[in-house]
Amino acid sequence: MARFLIRRILQGLLVLWLMTVTVFLIFFVGPGPGAVARTLAGREATPQVVAEVSRRLLLNRPIYVQYLHFLDLLVLHGNLGHDYYHDQSVNSIIAAALPITLSLVVGASVVWLFLGTMAGVVSAVKTRSFSDRALTGLALLFYSMPSFVLGLLLILGLYYEFTIHHVSIFPAPGTWVPFTQNPLQWAHVLILPWLTLALVYAATYTRLTRGSMLDVFGEDYIRTARSKGMSERRVIFRHNLRASLTPIVTQFGLDVGGLIGGAVLTETVFALPGIGYTAINAIYQQDLPVVIGVVIVASAGVIVANMLVDMCYVLLDPRVRLH
Repeated sequence: MARFLIRRILQGLLVLWLMTVTVFLIFFVGPGPGAVARTLAGREATPQVVAEVSRRLLLNRPIYVQYLHFLDLLVLHGNLGHDYYHDQSVNSIIAAALPITLSLVVGASVVWLFLGTMAGVVSAVKTRSFSDRALTGLALLFYSMPSFVLGLLLILGLYYEFTIHHVSIFPAPGTWVPFTQNPLQWAHVLILPWLTLALVYAATYTRLTRGSMLDVFGEDYIRTARSKGMSERRVIFRHNLRASLTPIVTQFGLDVGGLIGGAVLTETVFALPGIGYTAINAIYQQDLPVVIGVVIVASAGVIVANMLVDMCYVLLDPRVRLH
């Protein structure tokens, strides 16, 4: 087990390093020797700012020196760069946006994992029943619905309609309360964004759980467990569901890792200034240092999420421990 985990961690670190190389090649080598400073400084930068960018990033030195300087700032100092467009550090911009995105992703992922897995269990246990057909139909409906459409429908139906009838249940889009300030208000503000992401993503987990459990029901050890007189509840949750969780955990890691880079549409619909919202604004303003910072954070989120998924495999499937 230790060898498996060490190998996965080393592979993850290798991928992180390759990510830094890719980012450097795209943003520091791709524009060409004379255009890097101008591109990073922004379209409204003065010659003095361009010269400052060139000096800070050692752009007049060989490429390998530039890369080592970039890696030193990123890895040893945790410095994502400087936003010359707004004259502030990229770290401060990411630090302000990341808690909003993490709040959105963590809450929504808990909801969609619970709803999707439980709906999949019911569909698998009561296959071809009315419950199975109804849950499968709902899963197909939400799977086919774009998140921004569902978000707008929830705003219209659960915020606007209640508000015009003087019933204040859900907060207005654009409202944000940090968890450290008031946990209850924090959850209240995020209910509709959580539902938007959860209903869209839960559809995938319903179908994935149902398919995996139906495959496992045909295994010999399931028949053996039933022949020993084991209760059906224990067969379903202790033996079947646990064996079916591997593809679900894989999908969960990919989804959470991807959303750490910003649930762009959901954040835009609900006016939440998270990572995705920040990235879109930076792209419109051609604010490349912020774009680079978002790319690095999003890529690291995906890689770390997949490393955690590999660790979960060890707990879920004993066969993994032998490799």
